[in-house]
Amino acid sequence: MRDLYQSQRAMRNMRQAAMQRGVIAILDVGSSKIACLVLRFDGPEQFSAKDSGGDGVGSMAGQSSFRVIGAATTRSRGVRFGEVEAMAETERAVRTAVQAAQKMANVRVDHVIACLSGGRPRSYGLDGQVDVQGQVVTEGDIGRVLAECEIPDIGEGREVLHAQPINFALDHRSGLADPRGQIGATLTTDMHMMTVEASIIENLLYCIKRCDLELAGIASSAYASGISSLVEDEQELGAACIDMGGGSTGISIFMRKHMIYSDSVRMGGDHVTSDISMGLQVAPAMAERIKTFYGGVLATGMDDREMIEVGSNTGDWERDRRTVSRAELIGIMRPRVEEILEEVRVRLDAAGFEHLPSQQIVLTGGGSQIPGLDGLATKILGQQVRLGRPLRVQGLPQAATGSAFSAAVGLSLFAANPQDEWWDFDIPAEKYPARSFKRAVRWFRENW
Repeated sequence: MRDLYQSQRAMRNMRQAAMQRGVIAILDVGSSKIACLVLRFDGPEQFSAKDSGGDGVGSMAGQSSFRVIGAATTRSRGVRFGEVEAMAETERAVRTAVQAAQKMANVRVDHVIACLSGGRPRSYGLDGQVDVQGQVVTEGDIGRVLAECEIPDIGEGREVLHAQPINFALDHRSGLADPRGQIGATLTTDMHMMTVEASIIENLLYCIKRCDLELAGIASSAYASGISSLVEDEQELGAACIDMGGGSTGISIFMRKHMIYSDSVRMGGDHVTSDISMGLQVAPAMAERIKTFYGGVLATGMDDREMIEVGSNTGDWERDRRTVSRAELIGIMRPRVEEILEEVRVRLDAAGFEHLPSQQIVLTGGGSQIPGLDGLATKILGQQVRLGRPLRVQGLPQAATGSAFSAAVGLSLFAANPQDEWWDFDIPAEKYPARSFKRAVRWFRENW
């Protein structure tokens, strides 16, 4: 735990140095595409919430304005379920995307902030309490109360990816964003901690190093997508962001502008393509084209009459000029999409999503572009479902404004305005490693 704490702090310092130089790259390593954005920072950059006038501890702390000066995507290779599977292939794809973005930006980039969707994320709710004896709450007190959060046994071979204080209480006043400078007797905090498989982070880190780049930060894709796709009211009142990628579907729940739960389903748009490929006996590239141009999940009477040419090059004249009805295509796609949404429903139920005051669900990611998906999702997930596109950021090319770029845009916002995490505070040395183990609690069932 101590090593991870130090490496995360080192990455934060590296991000600081890169932003002072004014340029940093964003890298979304997905199963179907690898996207790279090059950001130039213009505004004055402050690195603490109290200086920048942010919303306080655990919220977007260092405000900074930026614009996108380079953008590129390439087809992902060597990545499966959002995890690096073939190192050399992934390295080539990352190099291709980064070099193309650098060429467009006309600037060399040394530091990247990356996001990943794999690693089997798990969420924990922790709480801590310290006595401040009627004194003014200081930065040191924040470090002390975070150190009091007892870390559960997260299991062998797993590492903490995010550890964010999401709520403070001073005596009987709960819901404080930043208790610093206030006077009270007892300070308590709620913290959300997310862990992933350590080997997944290590492989991504190694891949980026092989590309002669330095990692200046790492985040969960589900978290990044939520930042860019949920509007402010949704982040405040409670909403779930479902990021349907190629190899996996990320789930993040936000409340009071913080992520309070994260999970993933190891299925995505590539599985739908694979079903079409097998069902229609065509090559995967052809199946992807058919899905993009003719796909859907809700059949109408017209679909029996709409015929799709299924061309191939086997040399068999009859076989190469087959046609199938759109209804047949929908019949292949719908069961898999239903399966993904049913799995998402199970994860939301396990998280206690129905206990939140607002049950808004936002679908985003490349896989969310299937026509009729929002209607089907409403039936399976609940009433309030909408399709989400990422926020507009300055300089972003039109081609990168779709829902497939939610994670990349969210990661840009994360780079410019990082939320405070555990490693941003001086934790008393004797508190590492953590004290006794304590079972994880889904604190938001009781605390909201």
